Amino acid sequence: MKMKTNYHTHTNFCDGKNSAEEMILAAIEKNFSILGFSSHSMFPHAANWQMPAARHEEYFECVRSLAKKYSDKIKIYCGLEADFVPNISSDFAWQFERFSPDYLIGSVHYILGNGAFFTADGPVQEVREGIQRVFKGDGKKAVCEYFSLQREMLRTQKFLILGHADVIRIRNGELKFFDEGERWYKKELRATAKEAARSGVVVEINTGGIARGAIDDVYPSAEFLDILHQENVPITFSSDAHSCDTLDFAFDRAQLAAIRAGYLESAYFEDGEIKFCPLDGRLKF
Repeated sequence: MKMKTNYHTHTNFCDGKNSAEEMILAAIEKNFSILGFSSHSMFPHAANWQMPAARHEEYFECVRSLAKKYSDKIKIYCGLEADFVPNISSDFAWQFERFSPDYLIGSVHYILGNGAFFTADGPVQEVREGIQRVFKGDGKKAVCEYFSLQREMLRTQKFLILGHADVIRIRNGELKFFDEGERWYKKELRATAKEAARSGVVVEINTGGIARGAIDDVYPSAEFLDILHQENVPITFSSDAHSCDTLDFAFDRAQLAAIRAGYLESAYFEDGEIKFCPLDGRLKF
């Protein structure tokens, strides 16, 4: 990978530990070519881990000012990780009109049903109780609803990158509420990959779960990546960084996962365009 990029970066504007400037300085030190910021946004609402609505303007002003300050050392882009919550979050097109972000990551965190919800990547106990409360303990229904929401987002919203496409796996190692080998689950992956291909998005290979010790694997899984490759869906590398020290965490594993799935190149976003660079299995991070 000749271009070292990361578009999934969180700061203390949401649930990240470091300031935007600290993240930029760390990215320069780690020889990044491009760094994109993507604060959690469920505008106009916000949970305690998302950026408050009132801070959006400040966030864009801050990052764009820093982009100018460090323009001779690194390219900086300012986006959002937009949460898709039907009838609650704003339309992504409205966010483009209101804030003019350089790009959006579209993500599904909340699984909804029967007038209740829980976060797919929340703490183990929250996920356990959520499956019981919302789906009466039926893990399959919870997983199917997660992917259904993701496909609805892909059909109805405009965004550049699909965030952590199978993050629903994050607590499955401990809770074992579904079997990734079952036919119904593979059908969900295939249907989601086809919708991603139709929408024209880039899917990130996300190492954030490894960085936080929640799962010893990238998102998407090896099988999901195989299917995405079969559907000609492009990939990019993302650390889902919440601190300076995780900006390029496990990028070697992410690149190896891409190569094993058959990918020969990765996508990156620059000057308003999606571009591609060849993968090099010999490159060390």
